[in-house]
Amino acid sequence: MDKINKKDQLKYYKFLNSLPKKINKLYFKKLAGKFKLHNKSKKSNGFDPVTNIDQSIEIFLRKEIAKKFPKDGIVGEEFKVKKSKSGFSWIIDPIDGTRSFVIGSPTWSNLISVNYKNEPTFGLVNFPMLKKYYITGTNNNSYLVENNKFKKLKVVKSKSLNNSKISGNFFGYLSLEEQKKISKLTRLMRYPCSDALSYCQLCEGKLNVVLQCRNKIWDIHPIITLVKNAGGHITNWKGKDPKAGGSILVSSSSILHKKILKILKPVS
Repeated sequence: MDKINKKDQLKYYKFLNSLPKKINKLYFKKLAGKFKLHNKSKKSNGFDPVTNIDQSIEIFLRKEIAKKFPKDGIVGEEFKVKKSKSGFSWIIDPIDGTRSFVIGSPTWSNLISVNYKNEPTFGLVNFPMLKKYYITGTNNNSYLVENNKFKKLKVVKSKSLNNSKISGNFFGYLSLEEQKKISKLTRLMRYPCSDALSYCQLCEGKLNVVLQCRNKIWDIHPIITLVKNAGGHITNWKGKDPKAGGSILVSSSSILHKKILKILKPVS
């Protein structure tokens, strides 16, 4: 993998670290309480929600990025791809957890990844309602930032499946018959799954395993470096590179990760 020089590392990190404050200001001063809900699903009984807030935040981020890095590519959930002329690309999910957002749950977030030569390099997960964000640093560390204080993130290692704190969401993906095939795992899923927040909680050591399905690239790219720098392991359910999205497994230890991949084989 090509490495970014230190000057560029610092430049991109500083800009990324400035975004939570800007996004929060935009949301709370201009957008809060003014959302309109649309269903993007083309299926008659489908539900794929998007709001004008998703679109407004993505437009804002695209403008900010274009001002600072005009040659960089941008891949966002709501609008067309802008191709990169610099080797750098930005992957954006303006609101991850739109369903949570529309019912007033505070666990929705803004997800942003800085990629270099198609590899996730920096990640940001911002929670406006929770007044905190998670970010990849320039020193191969990940941090939780709350009240302007940086806390280094470190997973809590676990080798035992029975003693691990496991969170997962298979809703609408695995049938009841498929879930029975991995009952050794599903019976241990005792903790709620909250989109990107669950991945971040694993980085904090609050969870040991997170399983999610139907991740798009903008859902998972910002998470990859956060997890790896915190000492965690992240793959798809086949044990392959998670960059393409899909069904994702994040674990706090390699031993635990291998055990769960083995259990997932019948449905992966």
